[in-house]
Amino acid sequence: MATYIVLLGPPGVGKGTQARILSEKTGLAHISSGDLFRENLKNETELGQLAKSYMDRGELVPDDVTIRMIRARLSRPDCETGAILDGFPRTPAQATALEKMLVDFNGEVNAVPYITADEAILVERTSGRWTCRAHGHIYHEKFNPPKKAGICDVDGSEVYQREDDKAETVTKRIRVYLEQTMPLVDYYRNAGKLIELDGSQAVEDVTKVLQEALAR
Repeated sequence: MATYIVLLGPPGVGKGTQARILSEKTGLAHISSGDLFRENLKNETELGQLAKSYMDRGELVPDDVTIRMIRARLSRPDCETGAILDGFPRTPAQATALEKMLVDFNGEVNAVPYITADEAILVERTSGRWTCRAHGHIYHEKFNPPKKAGICDVDGSEVYQREDDKAETVTKRIRVYLEQTMPLVDYYRNAGKLIELDGSQAVEDVTKVLQEALAR
C-alpha cells in the first residue's frame, strides 16, 4: 500500500519546511499545490492553459481541474510509494475526491498533521520575511537578516518585502486560511486521521514530534 500524508497549517507555521524534511527522511515525494500550479502555468500544459483561462477571468479554478493536476502529478514514478500533499485538499469536497482518486493509486490518506501556532507568532514570522529580487533568496529581519541591510548575501541584488508578506496582508491571509480550513480540519478529525502539533516550537522540535506521531 502506498502512503499518503496531507499536511495542514496556516501561513508562517513552517508547513513547507516540515514537508521538505519529511520528504527527505521518508523518500516520499513532496507535492506543493502552489508549485504544481506554477509548473503547469509556466510549461503551458493543457491543464495549465485551462487553469489560466479561469484565472484570467478572475474566477476560481474549478475543483476538477485542480484534481486532474494532482492526479497527473501522482502518476509520476517518484510517487509510486506515496506522497506528501501540501496545499491540497482545501475543502471536504476536495478531500472526498482525493480519497476516491487514491484508490486508483493503491492507497489512502494515512495521516493528516495539522501544525498550528498563535496568530501573533505567525504574523511575526511571516511579516519579517524579505526576498531578493534576482533569485528569490529568503531572509528574515529577526531570524535571518542579510549581512548588509537591504542587500542579498548571495548575489548582491536588492532585498524587498512582497505585498503578501506585509503584516496587514499576513493577518488577513491567516484568518482567511483558518476560516476556510476549519471544515477540512473537522473532516479529518472525524475520520480519526488528524494529528495536531504545536508549530510555535523550534523547527527541529516540531520535526521530532511529527515523526514520533507518524510512527505511532
